[in-house]
Parts: sequence; C-alpha cells; structure tokens
Amino acid sequence: MWLGLGANLGEPAEALRWAIRRLGDEGVVVEAVSSLYASAPQGVEDQPEFTNAACRVRTDLDPPAVLALAKELEAEAGRVDGPRWGPRPLDIDILAWDGGTWDDPDLVIPHPRLHERRFALQPLVEVDPDLALPSGERIDALLAAIPSDEQPVARLADA
Repeated sequence: MWLGLGANLGEPAEALRWAIRRLGDEGVVVEAVSSLYASAPQGVEDQPEFTNAACRVRTDLDPPAVLALAKELEAEAGRVDGPRWGPRPLDIDILAWDGGTWDDPDLVIPHPRLHERRFALQPLVEVDPDLALPSGERIDALLAAIPSDEQPVARLADA
C-alpha cells in the first residue's frame, strides 16, 4: 500500500515524521519513505505551502481500516473539519493498494485525483519508480505528463 502525506499548518515536516512513526506504532510496517517536498497549495490557493511525502507500507489491515487509522492520526495531530483542500496540520491519503482497486462511497483506490497531482506523484515516484496502477498506467509516466511549471514541487534539502 502506498500513502501520501501532507501538511501546511504548525510544523509540517515534523508532523509528517510524527505520522510515519505513529503508523509504525499501530502495527503498520513502513518499508520506504520519500524525501520531503514543498508544493504550492492546489484548489484553495490563499494558504501556506504544503510539505508532502509518500511511503510504502505493509499491513494486514484492509483499506477501510487503514483509512480509519489515517483519520485517527489526523485528528490526533489536530485536524478539524474545514474547507475542502484547505489548510491542515496533517493529511494522509491512500494513493494505491497492492490489492488493486477499492471503490465504495468512503474510499476509492487508486486515489481518484492521483493522476493530476504532482505533489503526490513526485514523492511516490521516489519511493517506487516502477509502480503501475491497476489500469496499467505507470506513475512515472503520469508524473511526466504534468508540466512542472504548472505545479512546481521542490525537494526539501535538509528534510
């Protein structure tokens, strides 16, 4: 399973590191973690830039249980309901699942907007450059299709 993490309130880099540690505390094996990346907000632009990362995890939990854990960690980090795509102290998304697809009202895997989000694809390619979605689309090709000047993403040097 591949997760995307983001934050733009408080100490975003520390929030992402904390979330990755907490996943491990909950029995999720974190196998690989990307560098941290800075990205401009999408959707609601009047907010601080985001810090993003991706990780590959192994777990016996099914996707809804991982989603529930993600929501618990987001709440523990101080996330409250707010505007869609608005500022947040922590956001955890399930980007892809080695079981293929999942489609119910609360969860769609692969993430339905992954193909249009450079801030998610860039760290994901770092973690698993050869990853292909169930449709056969490779994530490196999806990333290459998004012009970098439209969605600039910068690797954070000391993260």
